[in-house]
Amino acid sequence: MAYIEIRWHGRAQQGIVTAAKILGEACLRIGKYVQAFPEFGPERMGAPVAAYNRISDEPIRLHCRVTEPKYVLIADPTLIGMALSGGLEASSGVTDGASDDAVFIVNTPKSPEEMRAELGLKGKRDHVYTLDASKISLEAIGRNMPNTPMLGALAKATGVITLDALMDNFKENYSKKFSSKVVEGNVAAMNKGFNEVKGE
Repeated sequence: MAYIEIRWHGRAQQGIVTAAKILGEACLRIGKYVQAFPEFGPERMGAPVAAYNRISDEPIRLHCRVTEPKYVLIADPTLIGMALSGGLEASSGVTDGASDDAVFIVNTPKSPEEMRAELGLKGKRDHVYTLDASKISLEAIGRNMPNTPMLGALAKATGVITLDALMDNFKENYSKKFSSKVVEGNVAAMNKGFNEVKGE
């Protein structure tokens, strides 16, 4: 059974649990089987958080954290090189267990080449993409919430989901929960993330 496995790394209040949920909902809408779930360490502002997605064309029988992701999204680059503690002891670093041809998407103004060095990636088959998701979200939403720009970047860099599917899902599922201004800002942030992500 082949799953697409995705691991998100960030800090509390950066929206990565919501991002995994949004991605799961969008994949469900296009007929995929999905899982989207978080893993929290100590629940405090700024604490490291991980979230996971599994996506498949067939029912998913596996129920555990993602330990060998094909795609790794890093919302907070200060987590690179840091052992994650608390409830996340099995994920001791953002690159742990990543497949040989993993795709890393990092929220940073730095270049993919700089981030490849910081991540300590030696493999020729790994791919690194970067975007300044914090800046995009500040411009589009008015606060540092890098999750929706990173979803746009994921659509561009991986093809796991289309940008249209993400945006349509967000408009439909979140228009009752948030004001039209917030919804439009997040959709704009996804669009900018899609257009501004840079890859090797």
